[in-house]
Amino acid sequence: MTTYEAALHEAEAAAAKTGVTIRELHGIPEFEQVFRLFDEIWQPEPANVPVPVELMVGFAHSGSYVAGAFEGDALVGASVGFLAPGRTLHSHVTGALIGRGIGTALKLHQRAWCLRRGLEKITWTFDPLVRRNARFNLAKLGARPEKYLENFYGVMADAINEGDYSDRLVAMWRLTEEPGPLPPGPYARVLGADGDLPRVTPAQGPVLLVGTPPDIEELRRRDPEAARAWRLAMRRTLGELMGAGGCVVGFSGEGDYIVSVDD
Repeated sequence: MTTYEAALHEAEAAAAKTGVTIRELHGIPEFEQVFRLFDEIWQPEPANVPVPVELMVGFAHSGSYVAGAFEGDALVGASVGFLAPGRTLHSHVTGALIGRGIGTALKLHQRAWCLRRGLEKITWTFDPLVRRNARFNLAKLGARPEKYLENFYGVMADAINEGDYSDRLVAMWRLTEEPGPLPPGPYARVLGADGDLPRVTPAQGPVLLVGTPPDIEELRRRDPEAARAWRLAMRRTLGELMGAGGCVVGFSGEGDYIVSVDD
C-alpha cells in the first residue's frame, strides 16, 4: 500500500466514523453554503468574513483545495486552502461542528488530497492560546509550529477573536514524516497559571514548558483583561523563545508547549 493509499484509507475511515461524506466543492451554491457555515461558527462582522465566495471560486478554479463535509444534504464542516511554494498547501480556514470528529476527518481528507498531487506539506495558522487547537494540531496530527507571528491578521471583528491581538503560530504538517521523540525530562516551566492570570517564571534548561489557559475563548468573554495578560505573556515566552531559535517539539497532556532550546 502506498503512502497515498494508506492516507486515503484513513481519511475514508474517519469520515465513515463521523457519518459524513467529504468531497471537493465546485459550484457557487456550495460555496454559499460554506460561507453560511463559517458565518455561523465565527459570527464575523460583514467586512471581516473568513473567506468570501468569490475567493472560493478562484481557489477551486485554479486547482486549490475547497472541500466540504456533508451529513445528508447538510454541510457540517468545510476547509479552504491554496497552493504555496515548496510542494505545500496552505490551509487558510477550516471550520466544523465541534465534538464530532469532523475536523479530524477534514484534515485527513486534506492530507490524502495533497499526497495524490505530490504535495509534501500542509501549513496553517492557529491561536497559540487555544489549548484544544494546539492539542489537536500537535498531539493528534503531529504538526509542529515553525514561526510565531505577532498580530498577524490585525484587528479581527468576530465573536471568537474580538478584542484581542491576532498572534498566530504557523503550523507545519510534514505529510511523509513522523515527528521525532520528545527529549528526556525533567522540563522547567516558564509560563503557568495563577488562577485566571498567567505566571511567568524565569527558568533555564534545555527543554521548557509554556502553558496555556484552559479556555481562552471563555476567558475573553468573562475577563478580557486576564485574556490580554495571557496574550502578552505568551508573546513574551513562546514568541521570544521561538524567535531565539527554540523549537516546539510537542504538547503535553496538561496543556503545555514543550520547547527545546538546546543548541
